[in-house]
Amino acid sequence: MPPRPDRKEPAAGRITRGKTAPNRLRRFDAFLAQYDPGLLRRRDGAFADAPVVDLGYGAEPVTTLQMAECLRRVSPGLPVVGVEIDPGRVARAQPFADALTDFRLGGFDLPVPAARLVRAFNVLRQYDESEAAPALAHLLARTLPGGLVVDGTSDPWGRVWTASLLRRPPDSGDGELEAFVFGTNFNGGFDPDAFQTRLPKSFIHRVVHGDRVFALVEDWKAACRDTRGTAVWGPRAWFTAAAADLARRGWTVMRPQLWPRRGWLVLRRPGLGLVR
Repeated sequence: MPPRPDRKEPAAGRITRGKTAPNRLRRFDAFLAQYDPGLLRRRDGAFADAPVVDLGYGAEPVTTLQMAECLRRVSPGLPVVGVEIDPGRVARAQPFADALTDFRLGGFDLPVPAARLVRAFNVLRQYDESEAAPALAHLLARTLPGGLVVDGTSDPWGRVWTASLLRRPPDSGDGELEAFVFGTNFNGGFDPDAFQTRLPKSFIHRVVHGDRVFALVEDWKAACRDTRGTAVWGPRAWFTAAAADLARRGWTVMRPQLWPRRGWLVLRRPGLGLVR
């Protein structure tokens, strides 16, 4: 586990609602374990002790503990740090800490020397749109070159979620939006409209004519309308068919024969940018 940096200044950010629930992010964790297992296993140079960070885990540390359990199936011995800006939440999490799992007080500036991956789910959703880009810049600055920062939003039960995956480049420069993901566990069926209300903060206000995010949302809805007949075989079949139709509309869908059936529609370098 990397050493604790001394915190002499207030953490960047503010206390959020902290609502959490067991299993809310399990589907995303399963996706993450398959998306870039090499990043989770890296042990060269600064990656030797670099942790995965769960930023803003909420009132209870359950999402951090479940993430650690899932990702360590891919990378045994992986350090995981849960970060919260509320001292009370950090104190309550301490009984769950061990040699590989720690809980620290902090915000977007991250109380670790450097992270290999940062998961910030349902965090930026509670900030203003103008605060999204500076917050992501903070996170990328504390992430190792080649690492990932995830900005995601889910419904309270984890049935529907979206996530943007930003890769910090090997050299200096802004993070690149490497992938955008629509995720569902198909519980309660499949509702294409549910994803728009769960877009990350960087995108949710950009569903306006002329914006690339608007184009994606409209193409996604059209793909779902045009493949609705496949719903006779169930929501999974409909979701998979809609993903194939979206690919025909010019979007690069990763692993289209496998991942949509698991509830993951992954768009490679969709050209959405971050914020205006």
